[in-house]
Amino acid sequence: MKSIRIKLIASLILCGWLGLQTGCKKFLEENPKHLVTVTNYYKNETDAIAAVNAIYAYLNSVDNFGAGGNTAGVYHSTFWLAVGLASDEMQNNQLGASNFDQIANFSHTPLNPSMEEIWGMHYKTILMANIAIARIPAIEMNANTKNRLVGEAKFLRGLMYFNLVRMYGEVPLLLEENNALMPQKASVDAIYTQIIDDLGSAADVLPPSYEAGSGKGRATKGAANAVLAKVYLTRQNWEQASLYAKKVIDSNQYELWQDYADVFKLSSRNGKEAIFSVGFGDGDGSIIFWETGQFNVRLLPRELSVEGVQNAQGWQIPTQYLYNQFAADDRRRSVTFLTEINDPAGAYSIRPYVKKYWDRPLEPQGNNSSNDFPVIRYADVLLIYAEAENELDRSGVAHQYINEVRRRARFNGTTYLNTLPDYTGLSKNDMRDAILKERMMEFVFEGHRWFDLVRMGKLAQLVPLAKQGVTPAPKNNLFPLPQREVDLNPALGQNDGY
Repeated sequence: MKSIRIKLIASLILCGWLGLQTGCKKFLEENPKHLVTVTNYYKNETDAIAAVNAIYAYLNSVDNFGAGGNTAGVYHSTFWLAVGLASDEMQNNQLGASNFDQIANFSHTPLNPSMEEIWGMHYKTILMANIAIARIPAIEMNANTKNRLVGEAKFLRGLMYFNLVRMYGEVPLLLEENNALMPQKASVDAIYTQIIDDLGSAADVLPPSYEAGSGKGRATKGAANAVLAKVYLTRQNWEQASLYAKKVIDSNQYELWQDYADVFKLSSRNGKEAIFSVGFGDGDGSIIFWETGQFNVRLLPRELSVEGVQNAQGWQIPTQYLYNQFAADDRRRSVTFLTEINDPAGAYSIRPYVKKYWDRPLEPQGNNSSNDFPVIRYADVLLIYAEAENELDRSGVAHQYINEVRRRARFNGTTYLNTLPDYTGLSKNDMRDAILKERMMEFVFEGHRWFDLVRMGKLAQLVPLAKQGVTPAPKNNLFPLPQREVDLNPALGQNDGY
């Protein structure tokens, strides 16, 4: 019932904002005695909690009230697929999905429906955050809880704008409950200033952790500081990136799992390595989600049907180049990829598919997954810190922290192997390359690769190594603004080259 209420609240608020009177009227008339409205809402602490939960809901939910029909939530599929396909790590294998084919070969245009989907879901999430930030302060409730909820809303708004500014560059900076119908774009500097302000405000009021069972999946001080570290890294503010990454490290709230395989087990959700993740499937009572993830149906191969695994489609696949970057005894290779089918008639090899999100036998089928999407985890912070320290010419520290991640990859599940030796004596440039490669192997299909390649100026250099005949143009350091948005608001213009 709680999940239905959260979804209802989000839908009602969104209906009011979009002005979809006909569709919303029909929805409201189904059982008006049991519905809340924007005008009679935001009265007590329960309302405030549900309002913030509704923001989280748009991270994973399928929304039925946008003009495009069933649109996936921010982290449901399209976002992480787009930034994987537009890189050297992922290829499209989904027949009929021309939008994904275009992104994979860099022929996408402003008419690509994925651009509109990503844009729309991010701004819907921002809308929910803006409303919560505006309305919750006036509610009479526990002051600490109030401050925390507003902090969560600001964290989520900052995260959404961080995605948008990296993908699209200059975008409208909407911070109010009611914004201009045709807003102007803000400068990249102005957007980053707001992101830093939102995340900094969140870090000031969010708790380091939550009591067991009371806040699984909610944003924490560590999450705000970790994303801030990545923001500063993206801006090449190495001192601040180092500072905020070290805050997360020194908080002693997080540590690596000894075995890389444990990172993606269902039992590890919101565990010691998870800093902020988007939950799917069931919840713990604090945030209830009603959608399941698409990891298994998209990533597992159809060949698994001979092992009794149904509904696996293998729609998105790793490039052979990605697979070839792994040493044979790198633990991450065996955990990340599936390369053999155990057919009763005789096992046989197949091209690599990604299996790391699949916790078998707990999830025996391929159509749904309850696993989390890892927005940022502790290994990311360690590599952020290593990169910032390398740029600050503190090579000893950089070596220490990249090797902490690398050392875990030597553990084969029972013992540490004498392979994948620590990096020693790398020059500054060689360390840059080592960090980029380590990130590639550590974060396969976690929504980082395109961002990393663009941030480090390697997109045009590395993609052709993975995709023969495909060379990104300078324009591909950004995605195009959705054509529908430009048509409705010509003041937006279009990114160069599109």
